[in-house]
Formats: sequence, structure tokens, C-alpha cells
Amino acid sequence: MKIVVLDGYTLNPGDLSWDELKRLGDCDCTIYDRTPPEDTYTRSKHAEIILTNKTLLTKDILIRLPDLKYIRVLATGYNVVDLKAATENKIIVTNIPAYSTDSVAQMVFAHILNLTQRVAAHASSVNEGKWSKSIDFCYWDFPQIELTGKTLGLIGFGKIARTTANIAQAFGMKILVYTRSVPAKKPENILFTDIKTIFQQSDIVSLHCPLTPETENLVNYDKLKLMKKSAFLINTGRGPLVNETALAEMLNSGKIAGAGLDVLSAEPPSKNNPLIGAANCFITPHIAWATYSARSRLLHIALENIKAFLKGNPVHVVN
Repeated sequence: MKIVVLDGYTLNPGDLSWDELKRLGDCDCTIYDRTPPEDTYTRSKHAEIILTNKTLLTKDILIRLPDLKYIRVLATGYNVVDLKAATENKIIVTNIPAYSTDSVAQMVFAHILNLTQRVAAHASSVNEGKWSKSIDFCYWDFPQIELTGKTLGLIGFGKIARTTANIAQAFGMKILVYTRSVPAKKPENILFTDIKTIFQQSDIVSLHCPLTPETENLVNYDKLKLMKKSAFLINTGRGPLVNETALAEMLNSGKIAGAGLDVLSAEPPSKNNPLIGAANCFITPHIAWATYSARSRLLHIALENIKAFLKGNPVHVVN
């Protein structure tokens, strides 16, 4: 059984081990840190199992891989694989859901706390000598905002959103939720409402919905114009949920107070992306999923799922 990992570096830059994958049965395992598009077919052509994170497996490639039986996407999102072509060629495609729930919810609050207290900026000002020169015992360069009593609006209510809601409630926040599938048993102290109300009433709006044709550019000029001038937008979901030009204009004109983003529409982004350098816009490089704990969990789940496939019982099948 030949296994090929097309882009293993982001999952395992050296602090995890591929040894268990290499020991799977009678397997020939080849691991690449990264695979440029022009090399994808050549590296894949004899594989029976492929592991990919962001390397595209298009119809043109899949139809030329007669030995391929199984694709393990090393992420929750699986839009890197042409599912229709995979299905037509009897290739099983699986993903890894829910491995990073706690880590992503933590990043949501890392951005929220940065926007409300600017810890790093104040720490830098101290290192630059501002506190030593201060005539008062304290100072603040940005408004300090208490979360208790503030309203967090969640778009989507999957596992990450629910965990985020739990953290928010520990801070004493009010929770509004917009979701297409309202749970039969609604959690206590959470109000399910329409999307217009979310944008109008929330002090912080956090995106947790999947990227679909219906949700692409969900956050556009019309939605942003509904937000309070003091409100913040958080996106740890998918970059294309947000119209980036619209958000940049609203930030630069001061019509909303700030944004914390872990994802952009193209990754890595163009240096001309309008959000890079936009006012009060803080962007992290898609690292919410990347804690050691989450990556360890992802690799463990991937290994267990490959074992299940080899036994004839594949799990987390998406096609």
C-alpha cells in the first residue's frame, strides 16, 4: 500500500512524528513538506492513499490516478478535492472534523481581548519608555472595554460556536445566535434571532458558518452598515465569508471599531489585500487550528481513520 503525504509541513513542522503512519501495515510512505501544483500528479500517480491539507486534487489529476482509493484531507474543510470526480472514480474522501474546537474558540477570544484591551500595544509602549516618562501612575492609549454585559453575536452554531458561547458566558456576556438549524433543545441564556438583529445589536459579531455559495460575501456593505460604530468583527471561519473591500472601507472610515481575522480570502494573501494595514484590523496567519494539542489530535485522528479504511470501515466520509 503506497501512501503519499503531499503537504505535511503545516501539520508537522518537526514537533510531531510520522513514525506511526510509516508503520501502518505493509505501507510504502512518502512525505513531502509541500507540493507545488506542477508536481502534484507526478508525486501522486502511484499512490493508493493520499493525505493532503491544501494541495489541490482536481478532476484533471484524479482521472489520471487509477491506483488511488482513499484521500484523507488533513483539515475540516475539503474543498481542495473535486468530490464529484472522486466519487465518479470510486475514491473515498474523508475529512477530520472537530479536532480544533477548543483552540479556535480560544483564538476568537484572543482577538476579542486584543481589541478590547490592546495588551501587546501597551506592553510595547512600556518597553519604549512611555510609562517611565509618565507623570501619572498609569495611562492607556486605547479605551479599555469590559466584556461583562456586552453582546456577542454568533453567525452559525456548530461546535466551535457553542464552545465560544460558553467562554463568553463565563465573561458575563449576552449571546445572540443566527443559525439555519436551531437546536430542538435551546441552551439556556442564548437568544436565537435573525441575522439583521445580530448585526444591529451585537457589540462583537463572530463568524462560525461554513463557506457555501449562499454564505460567500455574507458580511458585505449592507451587513456592516447595520453594525454599531463601537462594534468589532471576528472571523476565524473562512475568509470569503467577508467582502474584504467593504470591511476595509468601514474600518478606515471609522464606521466600525475594529476587526480580528485569522483567515483571508486568499492564503497567503496578496500584499495588496485591502485589509492589510486597514485601521484597527488585526490579522493572524490562519493559526487558530495550529496549537500543538490540536495538531497532535488531528494527526492521531488521521491515523485512526486510515486504519479504519484499511479494515474496510472508513469514517468521516464526505462523498
